[in-house]
Amino acid sequence: MKKILLLGYMGSGKSTIGKILAERLGFDFIDLDAEIEKKQQMSISTMFKTKGEVYFRKQEHLLLHEIIDTRENFILSLGGGTPCYANNHLALQRDDVMSFYLKGSIKTLVERLEKEKEHRPLLNQNSDDTLETFIAKHLFDRSYFYHQAKNIISIDNKSPMEVTQDIINLIN
Repeated sequence: MKKILLLGYMGSGKSTIGKILAERLGFDFIDLDAEIEKKQQMSISTMFKTKGEVYFRKQEHLLLHEIIDTRENFILSLGGGTPCYANNHLALQRDDVMSFYLKGSIKTLVERLEKEKEHRPLLNQNSDDTLETFIAKHLFDRSYFYHQAKNIISIDNKSPMEVTQDIINLIN
């Protein structure tokens, strides 16, 4: 029985790679953010606006543990901030979990996210920082939590299929 968690910064390919990996292994693919939205019957941005971040982070924590505790043979794509709150990083170290940090360089993440700015509310906050500085600050803040994953996979200069194969090589 396998429980595979994918984590990393936005744009690292968690959802894309998670779907390919799930298909290749015959597992369920679960996107934690999408599951939260389904369960709460509202978008995450609406949840932040109407109920606040603390409420969202509590729901995220509860659902993360519910999925890990009750399901088998899945690929779970975490939100970019999930490991950083409510001691969620401890779930990455559980004996029954295989966790993978999809690690991208600042350069790679900037290239990927530059094209998606209008679809990513976090990147549209009116800040004096360049996208590169914004990402660098975030990665610095999140680095400790991301590095709690049992496995670190570089995504730089790799296709989603290559990253997927790197993961498969480690789980078999």
